[in-house]
Order: sequence, then C-alpha cells, then structure tokens
Amino acid sequence: MRQWKHVADFMNVFAWLIFVAAACLELTGDAVVRRGLRGGGLPWMLGGCAMLAGYGLLINVVRWDFSKLIGVYVAFFALASVLCGRFMLRENVPLSTWLGLAVIFAGGLIIQFGGK
Repeated sequence: MRQWKHVADFMNVFAWLIFVAAACLELTGDAVVRRGLRGGGLPWMLGGCAMLAGYGLLINVVRWDFSKLIGVYVAFFALASVLCGRFMLRENVPLSTWLGLAVIFAGGLIIQFGGK
C-alpha cells in the first residue's frame, strides 16, 4: 500500500512540473508569434503556432477535471508571465501587479485544494 502512495506523490509532482513546462511553452509560443507578426515573417508565426499547439497537448496530459486543470494552470501562467517580464525582459513590475499575482495564485490554490 505504501508503494502506491509514492506513485501518487510522484504523479502529483509530475502534474505541477507539467504546469511549469506548459506555461513556458505558452509564453514562448506567444512571443514567437508576436515576433512573426512584427516583421519576422511566416516561419516565426508557424513556429509559434507549433509551440502553442505543444502547450495545448502538454497541459491536457494531466488527468484532472478541465475546470480544475485550467483554474490552477492560470495561476502558473500568471506567475510565469510576471517572472518572465521581470527577469528576462527587465521590466519594472509594479507592486499592484505583484499583489494581483498573489490573489490569482491564492485562487489557484483554492481551486486545487478547496473542498469538493
């Protein structure tokens, strides 16, 4: 019985890692499409579309209810977006954005761990 608990724990950690990977794919895919639309041309746009399709496939590997899945994923996407803007794009992120991110992330935790 204990062995199955370890498998369940692994699958739960695996799900959270998938969220991180999916958020990275979505952010990158959006940035690549944007580059294509702003002068990069069709190859950039197609590459971005492929990344976005990969995001859609990857996020649906997690076998949770769709509303729970997307609700929690939104929190990860918001976090990844703000961190990307701050550390990769060197944007100044105002305190109001950090506070909003905390509210979004709290909502994701409520969706994931709230009552049934």
